Amino acid sequence: MIGSARGARGVTPDVVAVVYERGPRQFEPETRHDHQSDRKWTLGPWQPSWTRREHADAVQEVRSAIARGDVYQVNIVGHASASYTGDPSAALARVAAMPGARYGGVLRGQGWAIACASPETLLELRNGRLVTRPIKGTAPATVQGAADLRSSLKERAEHIMIVDLERNDLARVAVTGSVRWPRLFAVRRWSNLWQAESDVEARLRPGVGLAELLRAVCPGGSVTGAPKLAALAQIARLEPVGRGPSMGAFGWIGPDFLDLGLTIRTVAVDGERVHLWAGGGITIDSDPLSEVAEAEAKAAPIRAALRP
Repeated sequence: MIGSARGARGVTPDVVAVVYERGPRQFEPETRHDHQSDRKWTLGPWQPSWTRREHADAVQEVRSAIARGDVYQVNIVGHASASYTGDPSAALARVAAMPGARYGGVLRGQGWAIACASPETLLELRNGRLVTRPIKGTAPATVQGAADLRSSLKERAEHIMIVDLERNDLARVAVTGSVRWPRLFAVRRWSNLWQAESDVEARLRPGVGLAELLRAVCPGGSVTGAPKLAALAQIARLEPVGRGPSMGAFGWIGPDFLDLGLTIRTVAVDGERVHLWAGGGITIDSDPLSEVAEAEAKAAPIRAALRP
């Protein structure tokens, strides 16, 4: 697990590695519910790090930055936390087992834990083939929601912008001319939402090591924006707390492969509180209140899974 930025109150370490002597080993998320621990688990009210108005104002700030020509798109992420008592194990296992989670699992350490239900591939490498699968575009998982997502010019423009950014990121470590995007704006379900996803792939250039590879793609384009460095400056200016282990990476690294999910839909637990992050990409056409509602829609299934 790789954290993406300064943590909210130092929830987790920046990097955690679990080393297996024999592998590759198929990871299986914790899905068994300890009903005894669930009876002891209580969760207090969620306390956001900013109000809905402050979130909407941040969206408007990004729109103003886009109008000035500072950026094209910025992903704005909000944070909320809740106090708890008891053992969070069963609640975290429910998060990890959520439908649509490609990277579902629980990771623990002394005084902390994270549960990931991410549907998004940050980077996969097998047999020299690199793949990233950016997700951008969200709608309710209904027939009308799917139709609205497919027909939305705003969502498609937001998505294509990030696909283009990911093409550029992979090109930094790819064989010249090998970058392709064989699947574009495919609609896929996560929990109660439709999300648009693309495949961007390339052949890895000989001699590129793990550190260079991670520097090329981290942090992920779908949770930063374009241009990436300018978007990161806006994120640092506008977001009220750090992203902690969210918007980082969670997965497997082996001698000849890696498979890392982007830690969206991820919960962190410290000794006193549960932490949750959610947000979305902002473009010039974004409506501030709609963006606030989208972030709440992404967080809602996680909150529901955590309830005793």
